[in-house]
Amino acid sequence: MNELMNIFGQVSGPQSFDQIRISIASPERIRSWSYGEIKKPETINYRTFKPERDGLFCARIFGPIKDYECLCGKYKRMKYRGIICEKCGVEVTLSKVRRDRMGHIELASPVAHIWFLKSLPSRIGLLLDMTLKDLERVLYFENYVVIEPGLTPLKMKQLLSEEDLMKYQDEYGEDQFTASIGAEALRTMLSAIDMVEEKVRLRDELRETGSEARRKKLVKRLKLVEAFVESNSRPEWMILEVVPVIPPELRPLVPLDGGRFATSDLNDLYRRVINRNNRLKRLIELRAPDIIVRNEKRMLQEAVDALFDNGRRGRVITGANKRPLKSLSDMLKGKQGRFRQNLLGKRVDYSGRSVIVVGPELKLHQCGLPKKMALELFKPFIYSKLELYGLASTIKAAKRMVEKERPEVWDILEEVIREHPVLLNRAPTLHRLGIQAFEPVLIEGKAIQLHPLVCTAFNADFDGDQMAVHVPLSLEAQLEARVLMMSTNNILSPANGKPIIVPSQDIVLGLYYLSLDTAEYRTVSDQDAPAFGTIGEIEFALHAGAVGMHDK
Repeated sequence: MNELMNIFGQVSGPQSFDQIRISIASPERIRSWSYGEIKKPETINYRTFKPERDGLFCARIFGPIKDYECLCGKYKRMKYRGIICEKCGVEVTLSKVRRDRMGHIELASPVAHIWFLKSLPSRIGLLLDMTLKDLERVLYFENYVVIEPGLTPLKMKQLLSEEDLMKYQDEYGEDQFTASIGAEALRTMLSAIDMVEEKVRLRDELRETGSEARRKKLVKRLKLVEAFVESNSRPEWMILEVVPVIPPELRPLVPLDGGRFATSDLNDLYRRVINRNNRLKRLIELRAPDIIVRNEKRMLQEAVDALFDNGRRGRVITGANKRPLKSLSDMLKGKQGRFRQNLLGKRVDYSGRSVIVVGPELKLHQCGLPKKMALELFKPFIYSKLELYGLASTIKAAKRMVEKERPEVWDILEEVIREHPVLLNRAPTLHRLGIQAFEPVLIEGKAIQLHPLVCTAFNADFDGDQMAVHVPLSLEAQLEARVLMMSTNNILSPANGKPIIVPSQDIVLGLYYLSLDTAEYRTVSDQDAPAFGTIGEIEFALHAGAVGMHDK
């Protein structure tokens, strides 16, 4: 067994952790994640359908396309596991490594990370004590910024136009002060900040200042500086020298009918970055005029901005059909993003969803569950009961019986649900009572019936609201549902201790109407008072006129 485990490699179990901390990655950290530098914008060869070397899907960087097979086919099968092919450079391993191996792009010129530039307040602006407008003018090559004024009357962080720069250089001399432009200028200014010193200086200034507005700004800056100090991060890491490239299986290229391919938007955005970066490298090598190089650097900055957060600044980059391309931020944020859609909103087995309607004849602890829905939810329980009672010899036979909806199946279903509570949840579940347990009652139709008194707890109404049904499977879960979550055990609101299930609407109206003192009201002595066995008898007596609506 141990030998087998060694052959297949140790299967890593689930990792348990208490917290996740996110911090800024240094250029060295990004390079350490990477398995190789991506130098070409190509994805796959359109004749052979194999990934291009050093491209966005490169097998040498990200791993093989087929399990235990290198790209050229020299090494196949598991016996060559771990060998790197000397011909194509691909490691012989599982193809699923293409889901977690990252690459990187070495930038010819540094660029600012748009999250730290355009957030409110701008983190780069807060550290440098500059406005976002001024930062953008420097970053997008509109103005120069004074980094080192020297002995000239110029001020630190003063913005200069090209004409001003040339004028001051003529006036004071080129080597008397230092002015720069673009992300390099911001990186130089950020790397000059000593965080520990800045923290002490800000605290001293905070004690001395009297202005409330100034205090607010200083507190914001101090919080940011302290966060940098505590996380051992450097502010110049907010300016990127290296762009990480996510694994290719997370931005796939899918073949369609007719020889065409569907691709993730990220591939287009990465391609723009690589194209502009390669062009900039070539221009620098050719010693192109400064104005052309600056324009290319600005375009590279815009390409990286679009990759991280398309449309955050300037024009939205669109695809062939005029649809905005989905950037890395778009994949994370919002209702359809990774967190809310896939991590918080996972679909679960043994659950269903339907519209709710009122069920006034239900008891407080009951809910009406459509027969078809109950049959689907309780299938495994029905299968085991059919086998247990000898009605089906195998699970397959039981499955067939359920599919045909034989009469015995409905009897078994009635028995299964008798002591089995279900959970009803109405989104958004804003407090504990947004999810409660009920005993299901089988009903015809497709809508779930809900007792009118529990509507307040769920904040539900019957104008088209939908609710989800979940089946607790284990005995412990069923016990907890019955003891802790049953609607009859949740009469008091956990927020204030007041009753949340109180008579309302037609209940109050009915009590008021039945206890009215009217002209036809008559009191009957206890001896003459008629006795009724059922509700039906009362209705019959009412229609016959033997008793009145308001009699007591």
